[in-house]
Amino acid sequence: MTKSLLALLLLLVSGFSFANSENSNQNHKTLKSLSNNEINNYLTGKGMGFAKPAELNNYPGPRHVLDISDELSLSKNQIDKTKFLFNQMQSTAKKLGAILIDKEMDIENLFSSSKATSENLSHLLIESANIKAKIRLAHLTAHIQQKDILNKHQIIKYNEIRGYSGDIKSAHKHHH
Repeated sequence: MTKSLLALLLLLVSGFSFANSENSNQNHKTLKSLSNNEINNYLTGKGMGFAKPAELNNYPGPRHVLDISDELSLSKNQIDKTKFLFNQMQSTAKKLGAILIDKEMDIENLFSSSKATSENLSHLLIESANIKAKIRLAHLTAHIQQKDILNKHQIIKYNEIRGYSGDIKSAHKHHH
């Protein structure tokens, strides 16, 4: 059984029960460095704020665009493109999330086996950071591609609905 499947099984067995503090029960998990919520988010491809710079600067997210598609008056073509974009992004994020969980398990095992050294830890941390960067890139790229699917009026409406109405100048710079 792969480490990511084991982590998912542990998450399901736990019944998603969270203590008052996310860290209070972490000594009883196989993977102590991530909360159950973080593990779930990585394995399901959730955004977790990775695309906040895009979201807050007039680059709408595909999940949110789909959620408010009626209010944005999206065409069928725009909905189809957005669904494809979202599914592609989520699929990539899920795959990378499972790899990240495996890498975090490797880090955990390095310490639990008392085999941690600066050299082998450095290598694993760099790999983990690169995977996180790829996950973030998948989310941010989806926001860039989503902006190309919408017209400027839809982007302005999206910002209003999402509560980002303050500075929408760059939404006007986007043309189709």
